[in-house]
Amino acid sequence: QVQLVESGGGLVQPGGSLRLSCAASGFTLDYVIGWFRQAPGKEREGVACVSMRDGMIYYADSVKGRFGISRDNAKNTMYLQMNSLKSEDTARYYCATGQGYDIHYPCHSNGMDYWGVGTLVTVSS
Repeated sequence: QVQLVESGGGLVQPGGSLRLSCAASGFTLDYVIGWFRQAPGKEREGVACVSMRDGMIYYADSVKGRFGISRDNAKNTMYLQMNSLKSEDTARYYCATGQGYDIHYPCHSNGMDYWGVGTLVTVSS
């Protein structure tokens, strides 16, 4: 069965940290991996993406310097380290993987082929 399963979400206070994991099963993570999020009433947005093919790394301006994306090919798992969390980071976070990306939109959902079901992150005191 082909699936991506996220874990690591939860409730955290402002200024805190969380590490999200996304394990792939039934297939191998593709060249491009990404984390996306969707807050209530808002569109899904690309948070962080990286391409193993050419080294492209993208971070949304709102998370630069606070979030870090990585992958462990041996474990077929990707991660999102989130530090200095803010209330506006509250959202459901999704992992995704695909073969390529649009150079004009390097972290766009259209470029992804497989998606996880998401994990909820709530930043609140």
